[in-house]
Order: sequence, then C-alpha cells, then structure tokens
Amino acid sequence: MPPIWQKTDESPDAWVTRFTVGADAAWDTILLPYDVEGTRAHAWGLSTIDVLTADEYADISDALDDLLAAYAQGEVVVERSDEDSHTVIERYLTAHLGPVGGKVHTGRSRNDQVLVALRLYLREEVEVLQQQAAALIEQCCAWGEAWDEQLMPGYTHGQPAMPTTVGAWALGYAEVLIDDLGRLEEAGKALNRSPLGSAAGYGVPHLPLPREAVAERLGFVGVQTHVASVQLSRGKLEGALAHAYLQLGATLNRLASDLVQFNSRAYGFVELPDAYCTGSSIMPQKKNPDVLELARATFHRLQSEAQVLLTLPANLTSGYHRDLQLTKDAIMRATQCIQDVTEAVARVATGVRFVPEQMDAHLTPELFATAQALEQVASGTPFRDAYRQAAAQTEAWAVPDAADVLASYTYDGAPGQGRPDLLRQRLRDVGG
Repeated sequence: MPPIWQKTDESPDAWVTRFTVGADAAWDTILLPYDVEGTRAHAWGLSTIDVLTADEYADISDALDDLLAAYAQGEVVVERSDEDSHTVIERYLTAHLGPVGGKVHTGRSRNDQVLVALRLYLREEVEVLQQQAAALIEQCCAWGEAWDEQLMPGYTHGQPAMPTTVGAWALGYAEVLIDDLGRLEEAGKALNRSPLGSAAGYGVPHLPLPREAVAERLGFVGVQTHVASVQLSRGKLEGALAHAYLQLGATLNRLASDLVQFNSRAYGFVELPDAYCTGSSIMPQKKNPDVLELARATFHRLQSEAQVLLTLPANLTSGYHRDLQLTKDAIMRATQCIQDVTEAVARVATGVRFVPEQMDAHLTPELFATAQALEQVASGTPFRDAYRQAAAQTEAWAVPDAADVLASYTYDGAPGQGRPDLLRQRLRDVGG
C-alpha cells in the first residue's frame, strides 16, 4: 500500500523507504499500544469539539480495542512498508470504519503523535526502572544493616589505605543510587507533558483543540504551551533522561567492578551466585562473573546513545527535521540498556555472600597508620608531627581489636555508624 502521505500515483523508491524508515518498524511495533492510547485520547478531544460525533468516537474506541487485541495476539506488527505505527492505526481504522477512520488524524501531525506515544512509553518504562533501582538500594541498605561492623580494607589507588566496613561500603552505594534516582525523577517530570496540539510545530488553525483536557486524560501533568517548543525540545528532553540513565549506569559500573574484584582469588571478600556466573569452554575450574562484566560494559553503550541525543539536534534550525527521527531510536535503546543493567546488578546482588574470614585476613597493620597518627592528635600533638612520627614508626603499626576500631568513629555515615534509616526515608521521598 502507498504511504498515507502519497499524493500522486508514483510510489517512493523501495531503497528510499528502507533508508528513511530505518529501524522504526521495530521500535514502532513496541510503541503501537501507546500510539493507540494517544489516538483514543485525541479522538475523544475531537468529539468534544464536534469534529467527531459521540457515535463515531465510540466506534473508533471499540475499533482501537480490537486493534490492541490483535496486537496482543501478534496479528498486528509494523512493517517497513507501513513506515510507522501511525500508518498502521489509520489504515486499520479506515479498513474497519470507512471514512470515519480518515477523520482521526484531524488536528495532529505524525510529529506530535510520535512524541505522545514515546512519552507514554518512557513514563511507563521509567517507573519500571525506578522500581528496579529501589530494589537495589534496599539490598544495599540491608547489607548496611547486617554488615556495618564487619571490617574490611579500604583502597585508594588500588592499594590498602584505611579500614572500612562492608556496611559503610554498601551504604555509600545506596546513597549515590538515591541521588541517581532523584535525577531520573526530575528528567521524567520534564517529559511528562503533552505535545498534542503542536502538530507539525506550528499549531492547528480553526480548531479549538482541548489540549489540557486531552493531556489530563492521558495522565500528563500539563502541556507544552508554546507549539514551537515541542520540536525545539525534541532530543533535549530525551537527552536529559539519557543523562540520568548515564549517571545511574556509572554507579552500577563501579558497583559491578567492585564485586568482580572482591570476588577474585586475590581478594575473596565475596562469593557470587552460581546462577549469575558462567563457565569456560576449555577450563573446567572456571566460574566467570560474566553478568557483572557485561553490566559494567553496558555503561559505554549508554554513553554512545547519550552522545547521539546530545549532538544530533546541534546546528538544526527551528522546526522539524527528519534527523530528529533518530532520537527515538537512541532513547529507546538507552532505556532498554539501563533497565537490563539495573536488573542484572540487582539480581546478582541478592545472591552475594560475604566472606568475613577473608576480609579479616586482609586487615594488615598499615591500614591503621592513619588512626595511630590521629590518636596522637587527640592527645595534643600537631597533625603534621603525628603524621611524620607514624610514618617513621612502622614497627608500631598493629591491627587493633575490631571493637576498638569501630568505637573510634563517632559520627553518622562513618564505618560502624551507618544510617540506613535515613537512606530509606530519602528513598521514600523520591518515590522509590
């Protein structure tokens, strides 16, 4: 079938269709149910201004239900020849309702239509991601409660530095993840506005479209008021969300790196669950942390999608350009990536087993040199003098009793002074 925009008997070249549609058929198959809901709300809006009668709207709504049912059964997908989900919907309605199906596109363009579907999709997927991240944060808080008094080495430059605890390590990740969740929430709020009524970017004359009512019906917090802002913000809003993904991904990258290192033979601080490790095709003894390594690597894929969203709109003049089509591909790929990596790390975390005896074995005397210097400071010695004395008296370095080490820290957040209760309250505040 010819494209819905074709106005002559001459069809576009097949190569042009392949090049311009790109991967959109696959992405729009995912977006189709969201596009259906956007279409239903738009049709309702048209019925309130008498472009559609009440009966016509009811027929359209019923037909859209049938389309969703067919989609759920795998009977409807977006093909390259369709170009997009918008065409699939219009053709379906026209085939089942005749001329009424041709009325539904009144007052909108594929430009605002795709953004409605994409924002509905992103809103739902961000909620899933928030739940995944919240589960990982809770796991870190649980570690913090259970292991706040278990000493372990802390490292700087990859070398033993000072003692810490498993709890301090875990709660540090929990706090940063909550910060990441806050960035995600803010980026999601910016996207939760309806672009309907902007059409191709220049509004809709003659029709008093009920923009705010349709936005409310779709669960948006409001509309993008000025129609030109919709295309000007395309890529920017998605880029802000991708940046929030990137921040979360960076934290997960470091957590995965820690767990891979702590699991290594040189450390042995943790044992990873067998279900999330793999083996070697040649070495029978191997147990490889492949899930965590791929989770760590996924950060770089997130970087590439964020870079597309950052740079693609650059140098474009105002209004719509076909270049902007690729922002959909980038943000949907990034969304799938960040969900996968968050789920991966959270799943591994639930099965991690800490090995206290290995941590105790790595508590060597040099870890306590700083504490020795500061103990002299507490007795009145100037810090730099105490520092030099501790450096010179290596024979005096010793591993103290764990209870004495923990008693030397007196403020919230230090080793042995974890406050998972404060973090859980912050998590509730950001909606996790």
